Amino acid sequence: MSREMGELTQTRLQKIWIPHSSSSSRLQRRRGSSIPQFTNSPTMVIMVGLPARGKTYISTKLTRYLNWVGTPTKVFNLGQYRREAVSYKNYEFFLPDNMEALLIRKQCALAALKDVHNYLSHEEGHVAVFDATNTTRERRSLILQFAKEHGYKVFFIESICNDPDIIAENIKQVKLGSPDYIDCDREKVLEDFLKRIECYEVNYQPLDDELDSHLSYIKIFDVGTRYTVNRVQDHIQSRTVYYLMNIHVTPRSIYLCRHGESELNLRGRIGGDSGLSLRGKQYAYALANFIQSQCINSLKVWTSHMKRTIQTAEALGVPYEQWKALNEIDAGVCEEMTYEEIQEHYPEEFALRDQDKYRYRYPKGESYEDLVQRLEPVIMELERQENVLVICHQAVMRCLLAYFLDKSSDELPYLKCPLHTVLKLTPVAYGCKVESIYLNVEAVNTHREKPEVGRFHTQAHVDTAHGESTLPDPGCFTSPEGKNPEM
Repeated sequence: MSREMGELTQTRLQKIWIPHSSSSSRLQRRRGSSIPQFTNSPTMVIMVGLPARGKTYISTKLTRYLNWVGTPTKVFNLGQYRREAVSYKNYEFFLPDNMEALLIRKQCALAALKDVHNYLSHEEGHVAVFDATNTTRERRSLILQFAKEHGYKVFFIESICNDPDIIAENIKQVKLGSPDYIDCDREKVLEDFLKRIECYEVNYQPLDDELDSHLSYIKIFDVGTRYTVNRVQDHIQSRTVYYLMNIHVTPRSIYLCRHGESELNLRGRIGGDSGLSLRGKQYAYALANFIQSQCINSLKVWTSHMKRTIQTAEALGVPYEQWKALNEIDAGVCEEMTYEEIQEHYPEEFALRDQDKYRYRYPKGESYEDLVQRLEPVIMELERQENVLVICHQAVMRCLLAYFLDKSSDELPYLKCPLHTVLKLTPVAYGCKVESIYLNVEAVNTHREKPEVGRFHTQAHVDTAHGESTLPDPGCFTSPEGKNPEM
């Protein structure tokens, strides 16, 4: 065996060490991430459970989370395949003795599995979430055989709910708006859907602690009152279990805002740890009045360790908790510089960041990708909590918003998060309702648009696309124009 040590080189964009010749490198990477990965078998996450048990809710949230942390994930909802194959009439389609319908449903499952294979094997996907009832051992055996043939790992998530109030609420919030029931009478929809559930109950075979002891799974009882976890195999599965044991469905709102305008904001300098400007202090008191007017039950307030967020929170006159993880992105050698100074002193770095803003790492600093990893514990705790106000920074707020609004890594660094504006996020069935409240205190505009191709003439090659990603514009997102660059 050759023990010759290969030459290493450092990537300009991410500042990480790799073998000089990537073509002959033995280093493997997790697709879509900078994290080395040596056991990189794709994973199929298989939902199990009767209708109206929150399977699609779980699938959507889990997919959003895994994509946010850098694991390419996609949901394959079998209901969509069925609706493309045949129009829905009533519950009789799901009768266990409807042989024609059974054949159609099996063909839909096979079509979905074909797409799963294409995604995991040819489109560089890492996790495929198979969102269907999968209530029989026969169907689950079909999936297991498929996974074995293609070398995929399998993890089951079974949602079991026997609380009639929870089931009724799920039907009301989600199923009444289903594509199966467009323009249908509300009472008839409820009656038909309950009969559909009865059709599935006839042949329902839950995961069994003895018969299925060789499988990897988590069973969730009554929306998280109890869990059973079996044979967790790897990092993805353990991360999935950890996430699912933190989420809840209790109604709540999360308020996100930046600190008040700072002295360094006024001077157009990034980073640093300066205090609030006069207008920043005015905003802090305006924020206090706004929060008081909301009459929020059991509100928790979180800040970073930085002076400007703490000063903003002090004006509220309530207890608050400091999180180091909420500190602004570390600009390394570029801390407290203006963008003009960065372009003058580090022209190549300036251009590289515009080439890939999400993955670019400041020299001796951080990238947005690093920041997402740092913020994962914050997301986990936000999922556990009810009403929370997070007073943070622009790059941090972008990362948090990208999670809740399911934004891609390309969109994330260009989300608009203006000063002196509060975003109220209220989780709904399969997403998040966003309300924007501008508190009528002027501030500099710190948003920098996504640059056009060829805009900067430096030694580095710039390869970016036109356009930007923004939040829904409620009309109050604008703030007075300024020249302050952003993080």
